[in-house]
Amino acid sequence: MHIRPKPWARPELEACGFFQAYPPDHLGQWQQLFNQQQPLHLELGCGKGTFIAELGSRHPETNYLAIDLIDAVLGLTKRNIESAYLNADHAINNIQIMSWDIERIDAILSPEDRIQRIYINFCNPWPRRRYQKKRLTHAKQLAKYKKILAENGEIHFKTDNDELFQDSIKYFEESGFTITTLIRDLHASDYPDNIETEHEKMYAEQGIKIKFLIAELTRI
Repeated sequence: MHIRPKPWARPELEACGFFQAYPPDHLGQWQQLFNQQQPLHLELGCGKGTFIAELGSRHPETNYLAIDLIDAVLGLTKRNIESAYLNADHAINNIQIMSWDIERIDAILSPEDRIQRIYINFCNPWPRRRYQKKRLTHAKQLAKYKKILAENGEIHFKTDNDELFQDSIKYFEESGFTITTLIRDLHASDYPDNIETEHEKMYAEQGIKIKFLIAELTRI
C-alpha cells in the first residue's frame, strides 16, 4: 500500500486511548486492556481500518486487536474507528490498534492471549517464488499463529488473487488446519454478514471474484 506521509498521524495515535505504542509490553496480557473478558479476535494488516472499525462497532461482545506497520495508515484507522463507533453509538472499549511487523508477531502475542479468530484480508500475494515465505498465509507464518490460537481457533482469509488462494489452501492443510468454509466467489454466495474492505469493493467493481475461506485449528 502506497500512502503519503501524514505528520499528524503519530501525535494523534500517541494521544489515542486505544493505540498501544509498544505492543511487547502486553505480551500474554492483552485482555487486561479491555473492560470485559471476552473472545479476542485479531486482524493482521488492518490498512485504513474500515473492516475492523465496522466489525468492532457491530460486535461489542468481542474484543479486537488490529495490527499494521505504518503510522500514516494507522492514523486513518483511528479516525475510521472513531467514525464507525460514533455512528453505532458505541463507546470505543473493545478495540486496540498497534504498529508492528507481523513477521515478529510472537514478540507481542503468546498462547496466554488465546486468540479465537484471526482475519487476513487482501494481503500482499508476493507472487515471485523467492519472496513467497513473506505471505501472511505461508506455513512459516501459520506456525506462529498456531501458538497463539485458542482451541478450535479460526483464520478467516479473503483475497482477489487466484494463485495466492490456491497456494494458501495447501499451506493451511499442510499446517494442520481444517478448511470448514471455502468460497471462490464470495459476492455470488449466500455467506452471511460479509463486511467489505476497501480493496474488496475495488476488486469487485472490476469484476474480480473474491475468494474466501475459514480454516480451523483442532488440537489433538
